[in-house]
Amino acid sequence: MTMVNSEEFIKRIEKIVDFYSLTASSFADKIDVQRSSISHLLSGRNKPSLEFVLKIVDSFAEVNLYWLLYGKGSFPHKEEKPSTPTPMKTSAKISEEKSPTKTNSKMNVEKVILFYDDGSFESYHP
Repeated sequence: MTMVNSEEFIKRIEKIVDFYSLTASSFADKIDVQRSSISHLLSGRNKPSLEFVLKIVDSFAEVNLYWLLYGKGSFPHKEEKPSTPTPMKTSAKISEEKSPTKTNSKMNVEKVILFYDDGSFESYHP
């Protein structure tokens, strides 16, 4: 994995700040970091920590992690509704096929996770 380009990362931070019409101070408050850390980052004195990056992604739904780190994808990131999934064999059905003596115990779906080719994912709980 390539290193994050600090100059490009800073440009993306500035784009987020402009998009939400924030000041550097209000941005720091929004992501719950010290105002001086934003100043040091924007001046190039410090590099972003993983915690810092995750706070941005957690605070702004339109910010995609891969866009923020590498500039891949788009900003603002739009949540797309997935199309209706094509039915496929589930592990429960496969198990039933392999084990015809299985009783009629009902298995419930706990979580469905969709992985996208841009590295993002969505999780659904029925």
